[in-house]
Amino acid sequence: MGRTAAFFRLVGAARVFSKHDALVPAEFRDQIPWSARFGAGLLRLTTFGRAGGGSTGQRFTQALGELGPSYVKLGQFLATRPDIVGKQLAADLTALQDRMPPFPLAEAKAAIAAELGRSTDDIFESFSEPVAAASIAQVHRARVRGSMDEVAVKVLRPNIETRFRRDLEAFYLAARIAERRVPAARRLRPLAFVDTLALSVKEEMDLRLEASAAAELAERTKDDPGFRVPKIEWELTAKRVLTSEWIEALPLRDPAALRAAGHDPAKLANAVIQNFLTQALRDGFFHADMHQGNLFVDPAGNLVAVDFGIMGRLDPIMRRFMADVLYGFLQRDYHAIAEAHFAVGIVAPDRSVDAFAQALRAVGERVFGRPASEISMAKLLQQLFEITDMFGMEMQPQLVWLQKTMVVVEGVARDLDPAHNIWESSRPVVERWMRATLSPETRLREAAEGLGGFGRALQGIVQQAAQAAASLTGSGVRLHPESAALIAQEELRRTRHVRVALWLGALALAAIAIRFFV
Repeated sequence: MGRTAAFFRLVGAARVFSKHDALVPAEFRDQIPWSARFGAGLLRLTTFGRAGGGSTGQRFTQALGELGPSYVKLGQFLATRPDIVGKQLAADLTALQDRMPPFPLAEAKAAIAAELGRSTDDIFESFSEPVAAASIAQVHRARVRGSMDEVAVKVLRPNIETRFRRDLEAFYLAARIAERRVPAARRLRPLAFVDTLALSVKEEMDLRLEASAAAELAERTKDDPGFRVPKIEWELTAKRVLTSEWIEALPLRDPAALRAAGHDPAKLANAVIQNFLTQALRDGFFHADMHQGNLFVDPAGNLVAVDFGIMGRLDPIMRRFMADVLYGFLQRDYHAIAEAHFAVGIVAPDRSVDAFAQALRAVGERVFGRPASEISMAKLLQQLFEITDMFGMEMQPQLVWLQKTMVVVEGVARDLDPAHNIWESSRPVVERWMRATLSPETRLREAAEGLGGFGRALQGIVQQAAQAAASLTGSGVRLHPESAALIAQEELRRTRHVRVALWLGALALAAIAIRFFV
């Protein structure tokens, strides 16, 4: 019975796509069997009227929005896979930023009472209509009784778990059909893709997990100037309700409104890039949904992030690996970069190190010596995706969100400031991180903690550092941390193209995440 219901839900969804003339996008038409194309044509005859217009990607996005929360979330995931849907469609799908119709106020109040054991009238002096509505939850503005403090109350949509479960059954059915009937789809592992979507949605359904993520990010960034995370009100937070402080702030969507309020969009563009990099590189824990709808600026000019349902993590080994990759691009030592990939098992051992290094050189050498304004991140990513496909690389899912967030934050920065130079804005954060990561004392400490272990390359670094330390000790000289930092800084300055090399290295690392699903 469940399989039959899933089939009919798929048919209903197909009719909506047909209405928007997006059931068989032109980009995939040659890959679809003639029988499927014929069936799509018949289905289109059952729809009445046409909706929307624009490009194929825009029509596809409109159809997803009409189909509701589960399909909006699916579209957001597809936006992270330009290798599957193509660059243009992936770009069009970024418009799906969780703007959905709200559900009734009475239903929100009933959900809060059920979760917190008290009515909203007992808890709050005032409680507004929805001020924002997304695919999974909506937000209300309220004032707690006996307090002058205003709070933001996030409430899950009624029956959202049931709806997602039913739609996921339909997604799994579609994935199984694709793997059996469309040979080109098998390499893309659609079932693994739906597995990852299901896991992400399950985590977002428990708002206690989001509250915990917000609290952790607040703790890690508490000393970072110009960045704020709203404080969580734990006594008013449960599985289906999350309460945090209300912050008066302007969204980053409208640069003209920001200027009118006295804010500098160019400065805010720098803040978006630098805070993302600080979180990812320094802490290994970053906001992975940094679109304009989740970023605000308060009257003091601080960047304020909200909605912590999707967070990214990089474990110490991956951050250590990032240092090796970035340093290799800095030195234009493509063989060393290739060896670092093989040492951590990202590339299968039966592939050629020399051939992989040659492929990396083909990307890197096209960038060096060119002005940053002439470098297209989208083009670089596409070239790196092609390399991942060529060498069959596999990567941990933690890097999928890094790749996706990199693209999103660049888009946010350039919407704020079309002349924004992402290479220049990233430089101070990456240089600080490189100085700390590449110092000999840091490498020795990581080796002692068991966080090194990147094969022969790391062993050589540890041995050289140990020999240097022994020599200095014998001479009565101690290597101070500041000295190590200065040495690393000088290495950075020796390379003319450091800014481009650093971001390119980060892109290389992010792009290989795509192979997690392939």
